[in-house]
Amino acid sequence: MATPPSREFFSPSRVHRGITAARRADPAMVGKRVATALLALATAVPAHQVSQADAAAAAATVFGTRVHGYERMARVFETTGIRKRHLVRPLDWFMTPRGWEERSDAFLEGASDLFVIAATRALDAADVRAADVDAIVTVTSTGIAAPSLEARVAGRMGFRADVERVPIFGLGCAGGVSGLTTAARLAEARPGTTVLFIAVETCSLAFRPDDLSKASIVATALFADGAAACVLRAGAGGRPTIEWGGQRLWPDTLDIMGWRVEEQGLGVVFDRAIPPFAEAHVGAAVEAMLAGAGLVHGDIARFVCHPGGTKVVDALEHALRLASGDLADERAVLADYGNMSAPTVLFVLERVLARGLAGRAALLALGPGFTASGLTLRAAA
Repeated sequence: MATPPSREFFSPSRVHRGITAARRADPAMVGKRVATALLALATAVPAHQVSQADAAAAAATVFGTRVHGYERMARVFETTGIRKRHLVRPLDWFMTPRGWEERSDAFLEGASDLFVIAATRALDAADVRAADVDAIVTVTSTGIAAPSLEARVAGRMGFRADVERVPIFGLGCAGGVSGLTTAARLAEARPGTTVLFIAVETCSLAFRPDDLSKASIVATALFADGAAACVLRAGAGGRPTIEWGGQRLWPDTLDIMGWRVEEQGLGVVFDRAIPPFAEAHVGAAVEAMLAGAGLVHGDIARFVCHPGGTKVVDALEHALRLASGDLADERAVLADYGNMSAPTVLFVLERVLARGLAGRAALLALGPGFTASGLTLRAAA
């Protein structure tokens, strides 16, 4: 389990220091439209690494003799484009049936540790102390925590006692973009304050030997664990700025993607229609979202997409009218890390930023709802 906050964290003197130290919005900027700057982005993965070949062998041991036609289904391990993944538990842990309590314990420990690592890296890169963070937006859809994750790690991190906390659940793979948009709006509302955004997921814990569905086998071939953290501040110069963010929710699509809550744990909902649906509908949705921001397709120098799987990446290339190779970073992240849900698109953005962002990027992710989440990021002037 994660280390609980120390007694000193709750001491009256610390509470008083936190309240008096709270960063106030710059009065000169209040009421004005001030862009939110991305001061830093950092990522983290757990220590347990597994090759796709080893994952396929383990899945064959669990499902091979129990699922009719498994040999044909198992080809998904070869077509995902994934080479390796990282998990919060060693591979042999998953070979034994686990109930809600064990999965919850694994989530709380693994997600808390990933939170601390990613957040610390991002804050260090931004040269910001944890005590200077004014608000935290935490996105996760792979475990339930009450108190939420940012409260559980507050003592380890050194957050102030008056830090504002915004935990968000249920966005799934769209959470990296939607959560970052929410964090940016908080920062924009109070220029000069510092907002920490965290997306942390332990998708591997959804693996269940008792779930013999095709969706479960596909998820076993795709899912992995990881976290990403962003430090934001409105009014900071010389950094990329978040201009706009929005969503598109399609009606009558609740059964395309999500979770089923069952006795042994979460059961994955994956409809085979996801890639063709994305290819048919995402292009128009993105055009409409961009138009709402006063932009057109040609204003975007780089689309940064959540790589949910190779078929999804192919579908997005077609839907967004991109050339082959334009989403090479997406395929590389998928190969090296698998589908980590919400943080994955930020792993892609990390690579894009490392080479230098030119012009304007548009982040895009698809998630339960069925939802498309978009955000535009402008290179530093």
